[in-house]
Amino acid sequence: MNSRKEQLEAFNRLLDIMDDLREKCPWDKKQTLQSLRHLTIEETYELADAILDNDLPEIKKELGDVLLHIVFYAKIGSEKRAFDIADVANSISDKLIDRHPHIYGDVQVENEADVKRNWENLKLKEGKTSVLEGVPKSLPAVVKASRIQEKVAGVGFDWEKPAQVWEKVQEELAELNEEIKAGHTENTEKEFGDVLFSMINYARFIDVNPENALEKTNKKFIKRFQYLEKAAKKQNKQLSDMSLTEMDVFWEESKQFFK
Repeated sequence: MNSRKEQLEAFNRLLDIMDDLREKCPWDKKQTLQSLRHLTIEETYELADAILDNDLPEIKKELGDVLLHIVFYAKIGSEKRAFDIADVANSISDKLIDRHPHIYGDVQVENEADVKRNWENLKLKEGKTSVLEGVPKSLPAVVKASRIQEKVAGVGFDWEKPAQVWEKVQEELAELNEEIKAGHTENTEKEFGDVLFSMINYARFIDVNPENALEKTNKKFIKRFQYLEKAAKKQNKQLSDMSLTEMDVFWEESKQFFK
């Protein structure tokens, strides 16, 4: 691994390159905070994919892309004389010190739950009126539900045991089933949302990240379905011309390779 000196030299090299690109490259000169936003979101998702795949070389590459965006935003901020990369680094450093009084102060904690609880209480002391203010509105719904539940749990609004949450899941499923039987479309949607919210909450109690779990299932389904497509193609068949029984043969085969 690189020494701290080498790490700082590498970061300084990136800052120098960013200065060059902003001055000399027509594309880089044109970019704004707003124009980079959707690209940053895309890079973040690519990093998330690499992490799920546990692809360390790809994680390194995607981290570089995300770091580039951070440096890019800081460069634009310096041009506006609003902030630069030092301000960004000092800001997060100050926050980390303030939010970890058990490390940089005299607060005592016993476990991770105490740390999370202190974190949320400190945020309220900083002027936030709600523990939910820090949940971005544009987060995907599954991630947002997880963050909401984590944050309210951090101030003690939580179930005591996993069994209680599972009972809530069963209750919500029963209510959903009633609305489906009654044919109430609008209420069915509401109850379905309640089921999902309860399941996401239960995932927290059994130490499962629901977003990761669902995405892993997505990836597994894609691989199995593509195996099915390739198998059909080898027989010169289109899936649309095959019966479900025929497709199921290849689907079951795919489970041997993608579990």
